[in-house]
Amino acid sequence: MSSHVYHEVFLHLTWHTKGDHPALNGSLEELTYNALRDKCGRTKGTYLHALGGTDTHVHLAVSIEPFVTISELVQELKGASAHEVNRRVGHKALEWQRGYGVVSFGRRHLDWVLGYIARQREHHAEGRMEARLETSDVVHSIEKPG
Repeated sequence: MSSHVYHEVFLHLTWHTKGDHPALNGSLEELTYNALRDKCGRTKGTYLHALGGTDTHVHLAVSIEPFVTISELVQELKGASAHEVNRRVGHKALEWQRGYGVVSFGRRHLDWVLGYIARQREHHAEGRMEARLETSDVVHSIEKPG
């Protein structure tokens, strides 16, 4: 990457377990979070700021270099984490749903996003979710009439 490029690319990412299965608790949550932290740390141009979630989904706050492709990053994070967790437990314990949500934000909102991620279980228990940061629906394409 050229040293003549200024960038501040902050992203909030979220995705769900397959079928919203409540798999992310106890040791499986810890294994999953460790796998995601490790993969972010090994992915060039990706910097993890926060990681959290509930039994059914994860939230990440990352900043990326301009050469990082968001869809490829998410694919790598989901694939590597599921592979590592399943390898460690010796069976298929973690699968991710198709799709993900991504919202960009500026540096001035970083602390707010970090706080939101840190208090995921609290937000969900109290029904105080931020819709923009919770969306990870897969939008199916609509066929045009022929």
